[in-house]
Amino acid sequence: MINTLFTIQPFTLAFVIGTYLAALWLYRRTKLNLLHPVFTSILVVIGVLLLLNVEYAAFEQGSFLIDFMLGPSVVALGFGLYEQVHLIRKNLLSILTAISIGSIVGIVSVVFIARWMGADETVVASLEPKSVTTPIAIGISARFGGLPPLTAVIVVVTGVFGAVVGPFVMDKTGITSKIARGLAMGSSSHGAGTARAIEMGAVQGAISGLSIGLMGVATAIMVPLLRLIIK
Repeated sequence: MINTLFTIQPFTLAFVIGTYLAALWLYRRTKLNLLHPVFTSILVVIGVLLLLNVEYAAFEQGSFLIDFMLGPSVVALGFGLYEQVHLIRKNLLSILTAISIGSIVGIVSVVFIARWMGADETVVASLEPKSVTTPIAIGISARFGGLPPLTAVIVVVTGVFGAVVGPFVMDKTGITSKIARGLAMGSSSHGAGTARAIEMGAVQGAISGLSIGLMGVATAIMVPLLRLIIK
């Protein structure tokens, strides 16, 4: 009965959106980064599904529209890029350099840490694209022998963690440049990080959105190259 209920799209949409709005209200009242609405919503939704023993297939069917809207929402980031195109052109070399170095450091660091902790090559391959948006990360993972479901989970965890912790770390380390903050959020925490960057300001949001695409391209290029070097 409960699984059938969650296959009904209006019900599931109301549940997910209502959970997010409640989490957003809590976040705005408390101003605690740890209670970021995306992070809180994920925990609540997972908790409810586990408590009610709802099958993932049922929830997936009922939340189809949310999944579908991910595409248009990413395209909508292009408007912010258009508004900041002059700033992007002026700092293009710095942006490309930061993305390239960030991609290399992100891949190499997770490979060495995973191997140091005894992870096998399948897990390593699943972790390599952790800082890339989910569709690209899954493709890279599958290409090099990783586990796409594990990669998807790691990408979500990375994004939410970055969205929650990123602003705090940058504040404490004295990073005040709007471009640098946008680059950091988008290149390390993709969609969730960009949502947080948009809250910081228009420039941070636009640069973060740009970083999602550039980081995806850079990682897709760097992973096979670095696999030839790091054996």
